Amino acid sequence: MEEKKIVQIQYLEIEQQSALSQSDFDLLEEAKAALKNAYAPYSNFLVSAAARLVNGKILTGTNQENASFPVGLCAERVLLSAISSIYPGVAIESIAITYQPQNGNSQVPISPCGVCRQALNEYEIRLNQPIRLILGGLTGPVWIFDKCSELLPFDFNGTHLKK
Repeated sequence: MEEKKIVQIQYLEIEQQSALSQSDFDLLEEAKAALKNAYAPYSNFLVSAAARLVNGKILTGTNQENASFPVGLCAERVLLSAISSIYPGVAIESIAITYQPQNGNSQVPISPCGVCRQALNEYEIRLNQPIRLILGGLTGPVWIFDKCSELLPFDFNGTHLKK
C-alpha cells in the first residue's frame, strides 16, 4: 500500500534583527564582523559563522576559497574545525550565519549548503547537544532553528554504518 508522507520543519522568523534577544543579536553581529576575514576572490560571496559554545566562548569561521575550487571550505566547516581543535568536546549552543555578496544585497537569510548541513548534523550527534541556528543577512529577517538537524530531515549518520 502506498502512502504519501509529509516532512515538516519548524523555525522562527523574526522580521527585524533589532527584535532578536540581546544574546542572538550579539552573535549575529559577531558573524557580520567576521565577514572581513572571508577569502572569496573567485565567487565574491563572503560567508561567516559565529558560534557560542556552552562554556561561553565565541569563535568565528569564514569561507576560504582556492583556485582549485573543490578544495575551498565553507565558513561552517571552518568554524567546526576550529572549535573541535581549540575546545575539543565542548558543545555548541548557537551558531549565527550571515553573508555578503560583493555585488549584491544581503537582506534575506540563507541556509548552509548540503555538505555543511551534514557536518553540522554530525557535530550535533557527536556531542549529543542540539545546535541552534540563527540565519540572517546583513539586514532583514532572521530565521532561528532550534537544532541544525531540522535542515537535514533524512540524514545519513554513523548509526547507518553499524552492523
